[in-house]
Amino acid sequence: MKPLRLIAAAALPLLLAGCLEVDQHPAWLKGEYAGKEDPRPYQTRFHNDRLAWWAAMENRNMKQNEYNRANP
Repeated sequence: MKPLRLIAAAALPLLLAGCLEVDQHPAWLKGEYAGKEDPRPYQTRFHNDRLAWWAAMENRNMKQNEYNRANP
């Protein structure tokens, strides 16, 4: 009886391994993605002004640079 329990305990994770598998790919209809398009960061926060977004990113990067911060 002991070996049967051991085999059942070893087989249970193998049987349940694929039960909760979720589809990882988006749905495609007629060759196109069937969902809404994701907006770009400059479209939502900078009112579609790409240059303002780029300037904010460059400014943030300059403030995170240790060489620029250490030398006044």
